[in-house]
Amino acid sequence: MNKVSHTAHPRPDFARADFQLLNGSWQFAFDDEDQGVKDRWEQPGHTLPMTIEVPFCYQSKQSGIHTDEIHPIIWYRRAFTIAPDWAGRHVWLRFGAVDFEAWVYVNGRMVGNHRGGYAPFGFDITPYLVEGENDLCLRVVDTPDLSQPRGKQYWQRGLMGCWYTPTSGIWQSVYLEATGHHSFDVIHVTPDIDSREARINTLIVGEVKTPLMIEYEVSLDGRITHRGQWQTTTPRANLTLDMREAGVDSMRYWRPEDPALYQLTLTLKQEEQPLDCVTTYFGMRSVEVKNGQVLLNHQPIYQRLVLDQGYWPDTLLTPPDEEAIIADVKWIKELGFNGVRKHQKIEDPRFYHWCDRMGVLVWGELPASYTYNNQMLQNNVNGMMDFINRDYNHPSIIAWVPLN
Repeated sequence: MNKVSHTAHPRPDFARADFQLLNGSWQFAFDDEDQGVKDRWEQPGHTLPMTIEVPFCYQSKQSGIHTDEIHPIIWYRRAFTIAPDWAGRHVWLRFGAVDFEAWVYVNGRMVGNHRGGYAPFGFDITPYLVEGENDLCLRVVDTPDLSQPRGKQYWQRGLMGCWYTPTSGIWQSVYLEATGHHSFDVIHVTPDIDSREARINTLIVGEVKTPLMIEYEVSLDGRITHRGQWQTTTPRANLTLDMREAGVDSMRYWRPEDPALYQLTLTLKQEEQPLDCVTTYFGMRSVEVKNGQVLLNHQPIYQRLVLDQGYWPDTLLTPPDEEAIIADVKWIKELGFNGVRKHQKIEDPRFYHWCDRMGVLVWGELPASYTYNNQMLQNNVNGMMDFINRDYNHPSIIAWVPLN
């Protein structure tokens, strides 16, 4: 059975060295009568009767369950242990995406909940951990609600028209990360090719009572181009980098013919003590519309786009493996196209990563809802904000599409 539990970090655009994947076999249960909360299924002593292969949804063949029956409430459970060298650090539990609303429990205590089927979320679970084996439990609710951003997910059994089998529950990687008592929550890089600058905007988790130091290193094709540091006394720390090298106007643009990527590593320190280190990347490029033409780096570009549904026969919304993502992006290029409209889906972040690396333009599109009410509006606004927040740095994304 193919698995997504590869060794690489699930987010190449926001990667830490200290992480632990939790993909694989989990306990699983349907809760059609909504008995789980009443009977305290979140407690470690309760065994769930089925097994599922995470991160594949129960509707998919690769999950090991494979049914299109509608089960609005589902539960997950697994055990995990913390690496010994993580002692004294903060441990974060991360979910790539869970459709649609999730309640998360560690050792029987609720650590938080999240609403939205396509966005990542996470919690600092340090206060809930015990020595040795820990218990992780999820309760997920995914009803056939048309106010949810559904995209191509059908809201009934079977298939209908252009709608496909729905996805419920965990459908992207689950993992742990270790940081210090302060850590990066957001790193956004805004390129400005006219001024030859890149603006770095960061958001730091934790109350900043004493000055923090941020060290940065920028490299291109493995060669360091910029290195330095700056100090902050607030959670929001910003820096503008001059992207010219050694006083020369040389600067590589990102474009389909030459997708140059600048790697950026930020290290957060307090009194020379490392607290967090995140690696991301960005491309120096501009996008604008003038006189009815789309301009990339101030030059007209004719977009030859394919419409990509992002569904796989045996795994549905979840890519079966890294090779499947790479193959799709390669075929787009080899068939003579220079871009893709990712249709009605916020894709696994690794897809955008490979589009960045191979030089494929992307229209990033919010999955559609199929009714109009206040809840739909709130879901869509939150979904679009989460989409942009997660994928801000991908130079391949040249359009944000809020409505199909």
